[in-house]
Amino acid sequence: MTPEIASKKAKAVCLLAPVVPVLVIDDLDKAQALAKALVAGGLPALEVTLRTDCALDAIREMALVEGGVVGAGTLLTSADVEAAKAAGAQFGVSPGATDRILDACEANDLPLLPGAATSSEVMRLLERGYTVQKFFPAEANGGAPALKAIGAPLPQVSFCPTGGVSLKNANDYLSLPNTLCVGGSWVAPKDKVENADWTGITALAREAASLTR
Repeated sequence: MTPEIASKKAKAVCLLAPVVPVLVIDDLDKAQALAKALVAGGLPALEVTLRTDCALDAIREMALVEGGVVGAGTLLTSADVEAAKAAGAQFGVSPGATDRILDACEANDLPLLPGAATSSEVMRLLERGYTVQKFFPAEANGGAPALKAIGAPLPQVSFCPTGGVSLKNANDYLSLPNTLCVGGSWVAPKDKVENADWTGITALAREAASLTR
């Protein structure tokens, strides 16, 4: 898969909803129910971070949920990419971008949201053909004002800002012309997942899905 096609597919994922839930799955038994609750609330694109031992199995379980588009986040190595693809991930997300990660995603036909934090990183990815990127960590790198500033000389690149994004500041990003969607964990708070409060999570998802961009 070429970077141009990868960005086209990544853009399609980003346009599914204004928010992509960023999920850390600790309990595999709750994975499918969580996915169903989020999809029911209007958030079909789900990023499962590879930060727990059951993350890959969670991707397999969540990929079975009708209407869901499950991706793998925190891709750090070529092995991560191959494992994510084998588990059924339909897209990948990385905190940064290395040649090995980019090569692996292209070789495994896994659309990638590569992470960038500076204009130089954005330009390097654009030079390779990636027009859709992840701005990370968003708030630590100046938030919406910084992303707006990057967009002035680089209007051909669109972003999914992640890192410190919440319901409170999501609209600051979504109002920018270079923001497709935002990534956030607030739609699946740990206490609601632990208590299997799927109705509560669906309500949070519905609220997030109603954000305008």
